[in-house]
Amino acid sequence: MHTAPSVRADEPLSLARLFAAVAAAVPERTALVAGPRRLTYSALLDRSLRFARHLVGAGVRPGEHVAILSFNRTEWMEAFLGVLQAGAVPVNVNYRYVAGELRHVLDDSRAVALVAEESLAATAAVAGPDLPRLRHVLLLEDRSPHSGSYPGAVRYEDALASADPRTALPPTSGNDHYLLYTGGTTGYPKGVLWRQADIFRAAIERRSPGSARAASPEEVAERAARCFSERMLVLGPLMHAAGQWNALSMLMCGKQVVLSTDRSFRPERVAELIHRERVHTLQVVGDAMARPLARHLLTEPGMCPDLSSVRSGGTPLTPAVRGLWRAWRKDVALADSYGGSETGVCGSATAGDAEPLTGSADNRTFAMSGSIALLDENLRPLPPGSPVVGRIARTGRIPLGYYNDPIATARTFPTDAEGRRWALSGDYGTRGEDGSIVLLGRGSVVINTAGEKVYPEEVEAALKAHPDVEDAIVVPAPDELLGQRVTALVSLAAGSRLDAAGLRSFCRVRLAGFKVPRTVHFVDRVRRTAVGKQDYRWAASVARGGRG
Repeated sequence: MHTAPSVRADEPLSLARLFAAVAAAVPERTALVAGPRRLTYSALLDRSLRFARHLVGAGVRPGEHVAILSFNRTEWMEAFLGVLQAGAVPVNVNYRYVAGELRHVLDDSRAVALVAEESLAATAAVAGPDLPRLRHVLLLEDRSPHSGSYPGAVRYEDALASADPRTALPPTSGNDHYLLYTGGTTGYPKGVLWRQADIFRAAIERRSPGSARAASPEEVAERAARCFSERMLVLGPLMHAAGQWNALSMLMCGKQVVLSTDRSFRPERVAELIHRERVHTLQVVGDAMARPLARHLLTEPGMCPDLSSVRSGGTPLTPAVRGLWRAWRKDVALADSYGGSETGVCGSATAGDAEPLTGSADNRTFAMSGSIALLDENLRPLPPGSPVVGRIARTGRIPLGYYNDPIATARTFPTDAEGRRWALSGDYGTRGEDGSIVLLGRGSVVINTAGEKVYPEEVEAALKAHPDVEDAIVVPAPDELLGQRVTALVSLAAGSRLDAAGLRSFCRVRLAGFKVPRTVHFVDRVRRTAVGKQDYRWAASVARGGRG
C-alpha cells in the first residue's frame, strides 16, 4: 500500500492532543462560528470528545477510517476532531459527488463509518449496498426540503447525547495517519496519506517569523494563550485542503474561525458576515471569490472596518483584482499562498503597497520554504538563476504516499539517487537569482504547440490582466499543423466590446508569440470547481467543439 519511513521522535504532535492542549489553555475563547451556532474551545472539545466516545462505543477501532459528507458547519469540525480523538482517521468527502464518485471514495478509503447531512443521505444510500465495510452511519439534521434518509442511520445529536462518558479513548500519536482525498484534474479522487506530525509541520503550524517550531502540545498551547485573538472567515469548503488547513491552523493558535453556511457564493452575504463578525482575515480561492466581493465592497466602502488581510490559496489573485481591493482600501494586506494536498503549504507571495492598480505582471513569484526545490528531469535540484524549467517539489516532511495506489505513489513521490524522497507538486516553474520560484503551471495540462511548451496559467494571467476580462481559462485544442493549438475561453465584463483580435494584441506585448491564444471563445461564464479552481474538463470539451 505504501512504504513508511522510519518513525520520527515527535510522537506527541497528534492533532487530537494539540487541539486538546489549546482548548485547555483558552477554554472560554470563541473557537468556531457558523450561522447561528457559536462554540467556545471548551464546548468544541467537549462535543468532539462525546462524538469520539460514541465512535469507540460503536466499535470503531484506532486506525479505521470515518468519512464526513457535509457542507461547512460546526458539526463538520466537531466530527473531524472527534474522529481524531477516537484514534481513527477522518476522510473528507466532496458534497458535490454523484453516487459513483461517492462510492469510489468510500470504498477506496475503506471507510467503516460515515457522517452525512440529511440532504446528502439519499446519494449515500444509493452507494451504500456496494460498501460492505461501511457499518455505521450518522445523519446531521439540516432542515432541507430535500432531506433524505439512510437505513439504520443514527442521528448525530442522539449519538452525542447518549455517549457514555466512561468510555476510554485510545492514546494518539503524531505518527497516526491523516488522509486527504483530492480530485485533481482527471480520474477518480486519490487519498493522500500523511502522518499527523508531518501535516502539522507542513501545513497547519503557524509561528512568528524567526521563532522556533513548537516541540510539544504544551508549547503550542502556551503560544495560543499569548496570541492575538484574530478572527478569520474561511470561505473554502472544509472538505478541501485550503479550507481545512486554514481552519485547523487558526484553531491550533487559539484564534477564531468563522464559516459561511451558505450553499452558494453571494458577495453581499459574505460582506455582511465579515462586517457582523468583525473579521480580520479573509481566506478566498482566487479571483472567483475575490473579484465579486471586492466589487461589492466598493459600493459600500464603510463596511468591514476590521478586515485588514485577504489571503488566496489554490490560484493567485490577478493584478486587476488586487487593484480592486486596493481601490477599496489601500492598506489591506494581500497575499497568495502556494501548496497542494501532496506537498502541504510551500510558500507565499505578498503584494506590496506600491503595486499599481492594474498591470501586466502577475503575482506568480513565490518565496518558498527551505524544503522546496525545483528539480530537473533527473530529480536534481536546479540552482538559483537557472533558466531551465523544472518541477516544483518538496522533501523532508512529505506524505507516506497515495492510499491504496502504489503506482501513483511511485510516480508522485520518487526517491532520487541520493536516497531523498520527494513530493512532486505537478507544477513547473523557474528559479530566480534570489531562490524564489516563478510558477508556470501544471504539467498535466501543458500545451505542446509546434514543439513549444505553453503553461496555461501563464497565459491566463496575461488574459486576466486586461481590464475587460472577468475570467479566463486556457486549454489545448487539436490542430493538424501544430499538434495542439492554444485556446482560450474568456468571459468579459458587462458592456465590453473587446474582440478576439484586440485581446490577442493585448497579449502579444506580454507573451511570446507562440503562447498567444490562436483561438478565443467568448463565454457567459468560465466554469470553476467547488473551490474556485478552473474546470479544465469543461473547457477542453468547449475547445473541441462542445457547447459553453
